[in-house]
Amino acid sequence: MASEKSKKPDQVVFDEETQKYAASLTPYATNLGAPAIIPDDITSWKNTNINKVNHQFKSQFDELKAQYDLMMKQFEYNNIIYSAKFSFEPVLGEIYHLYRKANGDVWLSLISPQECNWDFVGTFRLNSGKMWERIDKEIAEEEE
Repeated sequence: MASEKSKKPDQVVFDEETQKYAASLTPYATNLGAPAIIPDDITSWKNTNINKVNHQFKSQFDELKAQYDLMMKQFEYNNIIYSAKFSFEPVLGEIYHLYRKANGDVWLSLISPQECNWDFVGTFRLNSGKMWERIDKEIAEEEE
């Protein structure tokens, strides 16, 4: 019963440690007539930033996906060419042409598609990293 008598009303700010009234030290209003403390509505700020961040993630994902797709194309070209038939040692930086036989076998040749009527697959160049790069698209752009 003694603790009930010493209990202060809710609007009274009393510091138990210092045994002093501390209403004037609080950064917020303590009396009943003070305006209500209403937190700012930051929903629109959150939604705006969520949209920006999601757009950023999507952009990064799209870039990575494009790089991955390009790498997989390069892997496929290299896999096809290194498994193709040819009886010469390719020289770095030189241009070679890949053709397909009716049975599906592929072979690498020095003969350009303008000089023959074989089933043309693509034009490639061996780079310094021993990787084959498809260049027939570059050649078509230069001719235009």
